[in-house]
Formats: sequence, structure tokens, C-alpha cells
Amino acid sequence: MTDHSPAPASTLDTEFTRGLGLYDSTMVVVGSMIGSGIFIVSADMARLVGGAGWLLAAWLLTGALTIVGALSYGELAAMMPRAGGQYVYLREAFGPLWGFLYGWTLFLVIQTGTIAAVAVGFARFLGVLVPGIAEDRYVVAPLHLSEGYAISLSTAQLVGLLLIGLLTWTNTRGLAYGRMLQNVFTTAKTGALAGLIVAGLLIGWNHEAVSANFGQLWARRAVVDIAPGVNAMNAFGLFIAIAVAQTGSLFSADAWNNITFTAGEVRDPRRNIPLSLALGTSVVIAVYLLANVAYLVTLPFEQIQRAPSDRVATATLDAVLPGLGATLMALGIMISTFGCNNGLILAGARAYYAMARDGVFFRSAGRLNQAKVPAAALVLQGVWAALLVLPRTYDQATRTYGNLYSNLLDYVISAALIFYIMTIAGVFRLRRVRPHAERPYRTLGYPVVPALYVVGATTILVVLFVYRTATTWPGLVIVLLGVPVYFLWDAERARPV
Repeated sequence: MTDHSPAPASTLDTEFTRGLGLYDSTMVVVGSMIGSGIFIVSADMARLVGGAGWLLAAWLLTGALTIVGALSYGELAAMMPRAGGQYVYLREAFGPLWGFLYGWTLFLVIQTGTIAAVAVGFARFLGVLVPGIAEDRYVVAPLHLSEGYAISLSTAQLVGLLLIGLLTWTNTRGLAYGRMLQNVFTTAKTGALAGLIVAGLLIGWNHEAVSANFGQLWARRAVVDIAPGVNAMNAFGLFIAIAVAQTGSLFSADAWNNITFTAGEVRDPRRNIPLSLALGTSVVIAVYLLANVAYLVTLPFEQIQRAPSDRVATATLDAVLPGLGATLMALGIMISTFGCNNGLILAGARAYYAMARDGVFFRSAGRLNQAKVPAAALVLQGVWAALLVLPRTYDQATRTYGNLYSNLLDYVISAALIFYIMTIAGVFRLRRVRPHAERPYRTLGYPVVPALYVVGATTILVVLFVYRTATTWPGLVIVLLGVPVYFLWDAERARPV
């Protein structure tokens, strides 16, 4: 087979301004990963696995998968340092349809749904400081579309919309604005998370909690059933519980791949992207593990399981600084979510830019403005993310409202995992079909390291499809809906102008 090696990096995406150095790129990785998940998901994970040691083991598994995934992506990033990143890797390894299906799912739910969720998360914690901002304080009361769905505009939703609008606008002004915001807020939120860890380890050290949690490290306490008769109290159930728990921890550690979308704007991308992936994921996973240790030395395990609204970090800081914990944690999470959304907004638009350049997305998204950024792609992303903020789910039994984007994100966690597995499988495929392509960085430990990711992630995926059917199969449907859309775009592209 003919070897279609990529062009030298110096000739790639020259329409962009290469303004991101190694530090900037690492801040995109770190900033996109750290949102609000680390402050919340450990409560549900604790209920599933039932013990302190198993909670840490679940996070260690997440860390191993994330770092191995990042090391594997480094080879593809160095080989093809193009705007669009993962979209390009899938297109080159498996064909344009697979690249499109990833980009379709990214735009429809993965990136935009996360932007919506993080924006409303920012608003929720602003509501701790400003009580008038809440999801049940309405500017426009819920308008019911059906028995289970409505549209509303609460004050929290309004703040979320304003945040999306602000960060979309600043990013259309040029890379320098997005880079500055990313560096400032990522540095600040990493410092805030480090402060939480130090407070827990040094000030909040609770001898009773330490004795109970670490003295019986592998003991399993009260657990929730994953399915009738399946829980962490036996070996098989524990295996299933750790796999299911990954939905929370992997989502909290997700978005590290966003730096690959911005490859056209990274200086010396064949060096800096692999390095930033390795550095950024290692830093975040280390901080996440230490945060969980801080929870465990401060709170008895049962309090972690039963943290109000699952806000484990707030409960930890409240134990350290009674009366101030909720306020300080709200400020910290606001900083975290603001920086996270900036990174998501900045990076996502570059994937749609690459799709548009291939003729499978709106043509306007494939053009840069005077500031050398894909402004139309940013606006399209911002509008769709904003629209996802408005729909609400309605539970008739409890008469409570949820958020549609939360359901959609639950649905696509498994779909996102499929694309991660495929992308890393692409390392093997491209080694075979393009053996002579320039590879400035080669995956550490190849073929064992990427194979371990594929096996581990596939195992988790199978467990989710078996035991979380309500949230996994709909995600597959969302992906497959992109197939006819792709052929419509392809037919449009083939039409003579």
C-alpha cells in the first residue's frame, strides 16, 4: 500500500497563528480536564464500590487509562499536527465517515453538552453567593412541550447563557485572549484545588476517619445495587462496580484530548503536543488522587457516601473551616468551571473548522476571521450549547425538573469511550498502512501500552452496555444518526458549484 506520509509541520495549517507554547498547551489540557466533577463524583463512586481502598483503586484505574491514552495520542499528534486533532486521526486511520461520526457527536453533544453543563454548574455555585440565582427562580417559567419535557429560563440558566456568550465572544477576538484567560484561570483553579488538598491533609486530619478508612482499607461497607443481586459485596460485583464507577471518574478526567484540536496553533507541535498531553494528564491525575486522599483523611467513609447533593469537596472544606467551607468551595468551583469552559470553547471550534474544510460541515465554519480564529465555528458551537441549556426534563412523580443536557451527556459517555478506543487502535492501523510516515514521537511501550488501554476500556464499555443499558444504547443511536447526515453532506460536497 502506498505510504501517504503527512507533510512537514512547517507547512501545516499556516493560516493559523502559532501562539501556543508548551506551558499554554499544558494549561489547555489541565484546564479542560478540571471542571466540577472532582468535587462531586466521589460520592456516587463511594456508594458503588463501598470502601476507601476501592475508591482509590477506581481513581487509579482512571488515571492509568487517561495517561496511557494521552501517551498513545501523542504519536498521532506528532505525526499529524493538524487543526481538528482526533477528528483528523480517525479520518486518516479509518476513513472520512468515522472522522465525521466523531465530529458529529462532538458538536451535537460531547463538547456542546459539556459546555452547557459546565456553564450551569458555574451558575449553581454562584447561587451559593447570590441566592437569587437558582434553577427554580424563573425569568420564563417552564413551558411544557410534552409530559416529560419543558423549556424554561431560570436565573441559573440565564447566567449559564451569559457565560457561554462571554467566552465565545472573547475567543472570537483572537488566540491571545483565549490563551490569557486559560492560563490565568487554570493556574488559579489548580492552586485552589491544591489548597483544598493541603487543608484536608494538614488541618482537617481526622484521626477517627483515618483509622476507619485506612485501617480497614479494603473493607466494603454499605453499597448500592448495580442490578438486582449485583453489588460490590462479592468479587464479581466489585469488578462490575469499579467498571461502572468509571463513568464518573472518566468523565471528570475527560477532555484532555482537546489540545489536539488546536494543533494548528501550537508552536513546534510535534514536540509540544505530546509533551503537554503527558504533563497535563499526569498533573491532573496526581491532583485528583490527592484530593480523594484529602476527602478520606477528613471525612468518615459514610459521610463521603452521603455528602449533601454529592458535594464531597464542600463537606471536606466545611469540616476544616466550619461556616466558611461552602462559600470558599463555591468560589473555587466558579473559578474552575470558568476556566474549564474557556478551554472547551476555544478547542472545540477547531474540530468543526477541520470538518468544514473537508466539506462535511457548514462552509462558514471553515474560514478564519481577521484575528485568525474560526469565529463562525465558535458562534455555531456557542449557539448550539446555549440551546442545550434551555430544555428541561420533568419527572411527574416528584414534580421536579432536570436538564436535558445531563441526560444527553449520560448517553454519550459510552460513545466517547468508543471513539477513544478507535483512535488508539488507529495507532496500530497507521503503523501498518503508513510504516514510513515520520513519527517524531512513538508511543511509549508500544504495542503493550496502547493494547492495555484498548483491552481495559473495551472491558469497561462491555460492562456499561450490559449494566447501564438505559444510558449507553441511546448514545450509540446518537452516533448512528450521523450516518445519513454524513452522506447528505457528502452528496452536497460532490455537487458542482
